[in-house]
Amino acid sequence: MPWKTDCSREQRWKFVQEYLRRKTALAELCRRWSVSRKTAYKWIARFEEQGRLGLVDRQRKARRVHNRPNSVWLARVQRWRARHPTWGPAKLRWALKRRFKSRCVPSESAIGRWLKAWKLSHRRRRVTRKGPAVDRPKLTIARRPNDVWTVDYKGWFKTADGQRVEPLTIRDLASRYLLKIDLAGRQTVEDSRPAFEQVFRENGLPRVIRCDNGAPFGATGALGLTRLSAWWVKVGIKVEFIEPGRPQQNGAHEQMHKVFKEEVPPAATLRRQKRRTERWRKQYNHQRPHRSLQMRVPADVYRKSRRKMPGHLKHWRYQRTWESRLVKGKGMISLHGQSRFVGEAFEGERVGLKPIRVGIWEVYFGPLLIGELWESETGAIRAAHYRRGHRSK
Repeated sequence: MPWKTDCSREQRWKFVQEYLRRKTALAELCRRWSVSRKTAYKWIARFEEQGRLGLVDRQRKARRVHNRPNSVWLARVQRWRARHPTWGPAKLRWALKRRFKSRCVPSESAIGRWLKAWKLSHRRRRVTRKGPAVDRPKLTIARRPNDVWTVDYKGWFKTADGQRVEPLTIRDLASRYLLKIDLAGRQTVEDSRPAFEQVFRENGLPRVIRCDNGAPFGATGALGLTRLSAWWVKVGIKVEFIEPGRPQQNGAHEQMHKVFKEEVPPAATLRRQKRRTERWRKQYNHQRPHRSLQMRVPADVYRKSRRKMPGHLKHWRYQRTWESRLVKGKGMISLHGQSRFVGEAFEGERVGLKPIRVGIWEVYFGPLLIGELWESETGAIRAAHYRRGHRSK
């Protein structure tokens, strides 16, 4: 018998009456009424102490709050803040302690909470210094197979048993050949890289990989690189990001996603979904003609790349006049006794520091300029960014 919320006092009285009859054990009684023993003992004790008046609802708030703010100090903080509108918690506490010479002055964190509740605190904007602006590389025209591969994640969906699927698609632009559809569980570097390693081993390396600016391909750091796209650069692949908000620059890939969504509905399980997807990929490559290929199928046009994936990647080497630093955990390097942030995308790799003026270096990741480092500043480098709306010729 569950408790009824409309007349809880009467329900508690009936429960106590059954207990007083002593015909049923308390454990069995609690099971019937769907209450815990702790609750049962509480109501019995209150009845024995106050009678039926003890079964009424009580306020849940604490009787005593040890850190409840004193109204006197609240008024003082408001008054001093009105006198000094730009002062923060630290200065206000110092002034109050100096004026009233009391040990009970509220803490800095308490004053900060009050100012926030009164909407008198202003969040300080973080100063970001822009690095060198770089023209976005011009989109490569795919004249032959393996000139350009396009990659993207199709929108996620769930199989009938509730498993989330994030399809990663890799496609050759010139031949329209669909190299792989990897049904990953998440859009992360850790889930994506094994799929690319397999494709590189089976089909060789492309000259260019074109992708959007979202994870796991792009980020907000230097040149938008992530650990995945930085690895592409390391193995000898040029990375081309489409411009933000311009999905038409990868329109052929988006059109393939539309066909995939229409022709491959969700399956009952992930295992069946993989079989269904692979069957469709083979049909797409070997049976589906394309107008751009003069009504030929992609398998008749595509050829594997002669560029093989290197078995071992060596660190970048830079000119002798440059300094070289190993990027350690959290994307940090050490320069003249100070830790400076370069970017997590380059963890475990070597970057080159090219001196351009006294105390100023250009930071390179292989052939790419990724930012500037100023000895007079602390913290992160001035990360390089693509100039909006401009592409190199």
